[in-house]
Amino acid sequence: MATSSDAPHLPRSAPIEAYGKGGFAFAEMSHRGSLLCLPDGIWAWQVTKPAEIDEYSLARVFKAANSIDTLIVGTGTEVWVPPRDLREALRAVRVVLDAMQTGPAIRTYNIMLGERRRVAAALIAVP
Repeated sequence: MATSSDAPHLPRSAPIEAYGKGGFAFAEMSHRGSLLCLPDGIWAWQVTKPAEIDEYSLARVFKAANSIDTLIVGTGTEVWVPPRDLREALRAVRVVLDAMQTGPAIRTYNIMLGERRRVAAALIAVP
């Protein structure tokens, strides 16, 4: 049986409808905190700043890599250059990492999702 931390908020992908005030709205739901949006579900993500993004925090992405071509990382309000080792680890499982602030990341994710592309998003909540 899955614990609450192991259970997705939604068992499928969905566009992000709104963001701000520390959270997100999607599929007539809302969530306070960061999100990890994968093809098989939308999950709470404990990351609050780009420095916390690593292979461990993206473990679900690596596990689902066979269904993802692009990972969009929303870095909150900060600009972040992903470490070379993280890019290489994702490249090894054939996932392209594209990092940008959370607003543009959501817009890019929603467009790619609408085009039925194999996309995932790791989104840091913004105030």
